[in-house]
Amino acid sequence: MHSWAYPLGTFIPEEQPTAEHREQWMEDIACIPDLLRSTVRNLTPEQLLTPYRPGGWNVRQVVHHLADNDMNAYIRFKRALTENAPVAGSYREDLWAELGDYQATPVESSLILLDSLHQRFVVLLRSLAPEQFQRTFTSPTHGEMTLNTAMQRYAWHGRHHIAQIESLIDRMGWVKDTSSGNPTIL
Repeated sequence: MHSWAYPLGTFIPEEQPTAEHREQWMEDIACIPDLLRSTVRNLTPEQLLTPYRPGGWNVRQVVHHLADNDMNAYIRFKRALTENAPVAGSYREDLWAELGDYQATPVESSLILLDSLHQRFVVLLRSLAPEQFQRTFTSPTHGEMTLNTAMQRYAWHGRHHIAQIESLIDRMGWVKDTSSGNPTIL
């Protein structure tokens, strides 16, 4: 059994990714907005304020974090494709999660943002030649990485946070609608 913080386990990169791996990661990235939306669709305002684990972010913060993280990831990719091994910008995700927009903005805003952002991101990824996935950037937290590694980390990151929310829904006994896979309130 994985921890509540890492229900999918920690990220382990595929060292020799193939075209098939890349296609699967692109498909994961394409599906994340719809999967996230279906996961949180029927949650009440109180449930959105429930932390996914003790001391962790609440569901609303996780949704807004995904939008912020994915915007940063998209910019990192574009810089790596247009600059020679750039140093990627960093941000204090822990402090961003405490800002007023995380508290006051409806999750729908971030869900809409993720829909649009992932559409563009997938178009960009599918336009790349295999050798372009070898381009690099340097992350202040993870060091130098290729776009191959960054893409799989990005796909894992979205699935990871959705799994945290799904785990919370299961632990809390919030009933899922079996016809659509969406949680519903009793």
